[in-house]
Amino acid sequence: MAPELTLVIAAVVLSVLDLLLPKQVNRTSLSWLSLISIIISGLFVVSYLNPAEPKQLLNFSYRIDDFANIMKLILLTGAGLVTFMSIGSVKEEEVPHLGEFYYLLLPATLGGMIMASSGDLITLYVGLELLSITSYILVAMRKKDLRSNESAFKYVILGGISSAVILYGMSFLYGLSGSTGIAEINTALGEHAETALPFIYLSFFLLLAGFGFKVAAAPFHMWAPDVYQGASTPITAFLAVVSKGAALAILFRVMYGVFAIGSLMSLPFHEDVLLILMIVAAAAMIMGNFTALRQTNLKRLLAYSGIANSGYLLIPIAAQFSMVHYSNFSEFAFYLIAYLFMNIGIFAVLMILEHSTGDEQIGGLAGLYYRAPWTAAATVLLVLSLAGLPLSGGFFGKLFILLGTLATQHYWLAGVMMLTSVVSFYYYFGFIRQMFMRSDIESKGVRVPIPLGITVWLCAAISVVLGVIPHVVLGWIDRIFSLTQDLFFLS
Repeated sequence: MAPELTLVIAAVVLSVLDLLLPKQVNRTSLSWLSLISIIISGLFVVSYLNPAEPKQLLNFSYRIDDFANIMKLILLTGAGLVTFMSIGSVKEEEVPHLGEFYYLLLPATLGGMIMASSGDLITLYVGLELLSITSYILVAMRKKDLRSNESAFKYVILGGISSAVILYGMSFLYGLSGSTGIAEINTALGEHAETALPFIYLSFFLLLAGFGFKVAAAPFHMWAPDVYQGASTPITAFLAVVSKGAALAILFRVMYGVFAIGSLMSLPFHEDVLLILMIVAAAAMIMGNFTALRQTNLKRLLAYSGIANSGYLLIPIAAQFSMVHYSNFSEFAFYLIAYLFMNIGIFAVLMILEHSTGDEQIGGLAGLYYRAPWTAAATVLLVLSLAGLPLSGGFFGKLFILLGTLATQHYWLAGVMMLTSVVSFYYYFGFIRQMFMRSDIESKGVRVPIPLGITVWLCAAISVVLGVIPHVVLGWIDRIFSLTQDLFFLS
């Protein structure tokens, strides 16, 4: 529990320091302490990679395995980058209470880590609500901004409803099995599958709807554009990467641990669940990419891009219900890593624009090549990865998922993925068109704070590295994690 306890202790210490320090004292020191705690937590996680056997804590309700460790590293990396790029580059009107921002990121990340390690529905729900409630507070930090207030209100209401829907679905699983442990639930559902099949379907639909909201997958995506636009940019980046990654992790674990293994595999339910997940993935890809074509606000555009990417990431989750494809987690983890860096990098570019010009419209990119050529060059690399063009992490992430889809012989879903990826070229290349083919003589100069400049180039460089040596990264994931070693819950 060292990674989790590190964040707990750091959050408590930082909150006390923030209360004790005089108001006139700069809170930048708190940001460095927060970043150091995230790094220490990550080092603990690295030390637990590839254990001889998974660790079971609290009567199997908390699980330290390679699935959890890889997801925790992704979440901590995202939180660390968001913290680092915010140092010295966040305006007071964006985040009025800077100390609170830095120490609230820690319990939010902790909630995601708890979700990744959950082997019990109660533990899962505790982590989910810790992440959700902290996210509501972060989104609502701009109390004097009406747009932020409106988006926070929508987020709280819809988020509360989705949590209630998840809890309702869990109640059916508990009623059918008499247990909150995921492994015990799977065994009980297999024993009572024929008589309780309608309730199993009902619980699946409720959980899919609730988690679909958390990952912003269509048709449960309605909150994302408003919340992304209303929140300050570093918080939006956190929601787009860390919060979404945590929800995808627990969706993967629950769908596999409860519905994808055991006696349920021999029932028609298995094929129905696969079809439903593929339909949701296709709807997210279509809705996200086609709606993004009409967006001029960069945050709303990236929100719809995130909805489309939720669809791409749902495909490997659906693939776990196929008995002919077993590398779905590697594909899922690789694309999630690529998604992390290319999205945080592009949000860092947006922060540079806001910091210099206060503009978050796509027109704010006009002539960026002439105002900040190095930043524009890095942005091109990030956009190429987002669009999924060759020699980028995004390209190979989509390619691996596409090949996995073809391996399961669901050609219509592969066709939807290819079609929507081509559609995304139009709005992604809008970034390049603005930077290189549009010039605004009256545009203000662009000043690039050092942490933001480092973040942009670091994310761009890693996106390129993922595209140059994808086999190395994918092989690393395969070596660390293997479905044949320990099927999540089967000891």
